[in-house]
Amino acid sequence: MSHFSQIKTQIRNLTSLQTALSDLGIDWKAGPKEVRGYQGQTRPAQVVIEQDNGYDLGFTWNGQEYEFVADLQFWQQAVPVDRFLSKITQRYAYHTVVNETAKQGFQVSEQQNHQDGSIRLVLQRWSA
Repeated sequence: MSHFSQIKTQIRNLTSLQTALSDLGIDWKAGPKEVRGYQGQTRPAQVVIEQDNGYDLGFTWNGQEYEFVADLQFWQQAVPVDRFLSKITQRYAYHTVVNETAKQGFQVSEQQNHQDGSIRLVLQRWSA
């Protein structure tokens, strides 16, 4: 019986995910690589975050999005799982917005990081 938990996300762009992890100072490794779990069980993943206890966290492509995969019994992060994923999702969304709007000619003209953790972006586009 598998100990792995799979948590659905809205993450679809691997590059934005990797950039978000780097922004947050999370040491990650590019896959394909195995996420290690209970009693030597493994799951393939495109991004792996190794923990000091020998059990990994990862993101695996399910055909539509990257699911978070981990043996939560061996969670060894400073924040709970939901907060961890929330931080990653926020940085992912930030990079997705900036990258997609840049393709349409927009630039970030102002960025405010609020005390509640939210980010306010003002984008502008100059037309010729």
